[in-house]
Amino acid sequence: MAAKRWNTCNVLATGAETLRLWQFDAKGNDFKLGKELTLRAGETPPSFIAKSWSDIWSAKLNVACLPTNRVFLRVAQFPNASFAETLAMVDLQMEKLSPMPVGQVVWTIHCLPHPSGEQQTVIVTIAARDVVEEYLGKLEAQGYLADRLEIPALDQLLATDVKNDGAWIYPEALGGHDSALVAWWYGGVLQSLDLLSMSSNKNEITVGLAQQLSQMAWSGEVSGWLTSRPKWHLVIAPGVTPIWEMALRGALNEPIELLVPLNAASLAAHTAKRAAKHEASATLMPLEVGTRYRQQFYDGLWMRGLGAAFALYLVGVVAYFGWFGVSWFRTSSIESKVLAQSQTYSNAVELRNRYAILKDRQELKFAALDLWKLIAEKSDSWPNGVTLEGYTLNDGQRLTVNGSAPQDAVTTMLDFSDDFRKSKGPDGKPLFTTGGSPFSYRPGIGNSGVTWNFTVELQRTEVQRTEAK
Repeated sequence: MAAKRWNTCNVLATGAETLRLWQFDAKGNDFKLGKELTLRAGETPPSFIAKSWSDIWSAKLNVACLPTNRVFLRVAQFPNASFAETLAMVDLQMEKLSPMPVGQVVWTIHCLPHPSGEQQTVIVTIAARDVVEEYLGKLEAQGYLADRLEIPALDQLLATDVKNDGAWIYPEALGGHDSALVAWWYGGVLQSLDLLSMSSNKNEITVGLAQQLSQMAWSGEVSGWLTSRPKWHLVIAPGVTPIWEMALRGALNEPIELLVPLNAASLAAHTAKRAAKHEASATLMPLEVGTRYRQQFYDGLWMRGLGAAFALYLVGVVAYFGWFGVSWFRTSSIESKVLAQSQTYSNAVELRNRYAILKDRQELKFAALDLWKLIAEKSDSWPNGVTLEGYTLNDGQRLTVNGSAPQDAVTTMLDFSDDFRKSKGPDGKPLFTTGGSPFSYRPGIGNSGVTWNFTVELQRTEVQRTEAK
């Protein structure tokens, strides 16, 4: 799996009483340290180790360092092949390589180049399945879901600059003060990895170490790869119990070259880089545990997505009801104003109509007086015997004039009717329209003369007519 796939890489190493956590920027070839934390045992790791939606496009790799004293390291030489083919070849040899029944272990490999080009050196890391599951369970209880399990001692071994044949001893590399990892390099090839134990009896430490190293060397001679007297190298960090140096010098009675190992942060960076580049098909993680973690991750995404959708829905509902409440309040306010103004408007309309009626009545009164004056002025030229019996103004517009006259005055009254229709007001405009009924007459009672009448219509505007009605 290419390193560029990962955005960040977290490495967690467990100790007796503390946890150490490193976070690296995994976007480039050089893993840069971003954060380094030391936690007490049982303390919950920080939130940045948790996976979320962002891991879909910005992947995060969580690496857990399995305690080295819980694993077995084996070295074997295999023909040069692809990783998948090498994995299959190692699988066929697991009965021989594993110190435990194959069904009870989990294992992974790391391949090293061989000087011949036709072979390859394979480091096989083996751990008991129940030990791994127990360790992962403890990490899971603290909220750390590991993607890979790695062995930092392997990275310390690979980081050593090997220039000659000999043995490299790594005290405390396996997680205990009384044990050391011994790597045998001959011909530029890692030939064997052995465990060196220090006796608890101080009087037997030197003898015990000498016997163990002698047996390892004898095994190498039997296998054929130990072809010369080894040169001894002690990779020890400042502060590590100096008894190792004194005991080894006493046991070997030969020169020992002292080397400084990688510090904790650099070692974690090497572990993170190797884990990011390692093939996913080979891992100490039990398959069912990795599958369960991935399922939990996707289920968590779905649940958080549904939760977010439900929260947005609730926000939308609250916003809708808030908007509805504000709109209802505004509508009620406007309706109240309309209701308050409607009465005022109705009163104003009523007052306007009453004013129009009163105004029209007043105008009609003056119009009636003006007509009466006009009739009076026109009637001065009537012959004797002609009388005005009455006049009526109907609908504020229609004026009916009636009276009686001698038989021989009919022509005079007809001329009066025509002249009356042509009357003009003070503004010079006609007072009457062309409508109305013409002059008419009929014999009176007992043939005593005639009764006459005619009708004219006042020249009023349409608005005045409407108001009058």
